[in-house]
Amino acid sequence: MKIYSCENHIDQVLEDFIEKEENFPLLEALQKEERLSTNCTQCEKEAIYVVANK
Repeated sequence: MKIYSCENHIDQVLEDFIEKEENFPLLEALQKEERLSTNCTQCEKEAIYVVANK
């Protein structure tokens, strides 16, 4: 599972991930090139983080 997040929604995305997956995720910052084509799953702003399984 991968969820993309902007700065404003990272707390909500982390909570949602933990609730669904019942474990702690990896949190990584997206590279500048990846940000250009990736939007936050909560809004449509540019994503700067990816929250994912191991």
